[in-house]
Amino acid sequence: MVNDTMNFELTASMMCANYAHLETEVRNLEEGGIDSFHIDIMDGRYVPNYAMSLNDMRYIAGATKKPLDVHLMVEHPNNTIALFLENLRKGDTVYIHPEAEYHPSTTLQKIINAGMIPGIAINPGTSVETVMEMLRIVKKVLVMSVNPGNAGQMFLPYVGKKITKLLALKEDMDFEIYWDGACNADRILEYAPRGVKGFVLGTTLLFGKDRPYGDTLSDIRELRF
Repeated sequence: MVNDTMNFELTASMMCANYAHLETEVRNLEEGGIDSFHIDIMDGRYVPNYAMSLNDMRYIAGATKKPLDVHLMVEHPNNTIALFLENLRKGDTVYIHPEAEYHPSTTLQKIINAGMIPGIAINPGTSVETVMEMLRIVKKVLVMSVNPGNAGQMFLPYVGKKITKLLALKEDMDFEIYWDGACNADRILEYAPRGVKGFVLGTTLLFGKDRPYGDTLSDIRELRF
């Protein structure tokens, strides 16, 4: 039967959107019931790709009242974090990669001071043990189930053990876990009941399916747990 108490969030990976009709994409996703918009910022250095820009983020922030989840895949985010924070709203989320910064806690404190929700993104090759102290600072942990930088990559199954470790820590350290990469219905069915709070939806489930976003999102929320 459907578990009506299952409460998970769905966020749209906007690097997968149709940029010829971005205003329509945002509106259709919002009307379809998306919870938030995931913004992937890449600098071509921390990851071998360029994706969304500061201007893309600014536009989407002005086109919706839904929260933004900004994922900074950039080297030394502390150097440019103010550019992003001044174009966001209080309550938006900003994720950084701990490996990309000499002193990540300093950058996280700037996010907190600006009224944003602080988060870290953990690559497949990053162990929970190396970010343990930051788990006491952040409110969200974005677990990458693929190597960051491109959409449509294959799921790395050993990431499941990392999520199990994080689930055992999240109540004591007061953070929520979000899934990013190769997210399909089976993974939502497995991990939402275990306590993963949200899922980033890209080309695997949401985009490029030639059907209304609202229909897809309704199907996901009606999954039988």
